[in-house]
Amino acid sequence: MEPVQILTLGLGAFFGALGWLVVGLFIARRQYERQAKNAARAVYFELDVDRINVVLARDHSVFQTLVRSSFDRLLPELATWLSAAELRTVTKAYMSHAGYEQVRMETSIPEAVRNAVLVRTADAHDAALDVLSARAFSDLEIAAMQAADGIEPAGEPRRGRATLPGSSR
Repeated sequence: MEPVQILTLGLGAFFGALGWLVVGLFIARRQYERQAKNAARAVYFELDVDRINVVLARDHSVFQTLVRSSFDRLLPELATWLSAAELRTVTKAYMSHAGYEQVRMETSIPEAVRNAVLVRTADAHDAALDVLSARAFSDLEIAAMQAADGIEPAGEPRRGRATLPGSSR
């Protein structure tokens, strides 16, 4: 074999391997982003159910148990996909569950304090839902969710969660 042929084979092998590596990394990144987006969607719907329970407790003093199993299971995916500020907003909603549980279990807490805790818990859930919906759903998906809730979008779909009819937001 001539040195030119060896050099050509070496360069071909190098660029072939490099191309394979780039395509492999691109495919792996797309798969990772899809998994992280799906994790954010699951946590979004878990928080939405919890928010409904908080609003029910705030408005009608009917307390249901709040859940956090999706968040606990999917936190690693969220932690690598969301920014620190976004993750903090989401975790604040789950941290507010402690206050909710306290007002749910203790009947001796004054009504004003109970309402303040429930309002702050609902606000924390609203903020977390806004963060997750902005990252996990397209404008068309948000519009479809709003339409399913009976909310007509005014002009462009609103980024953020769909509001419940009769809710304060």
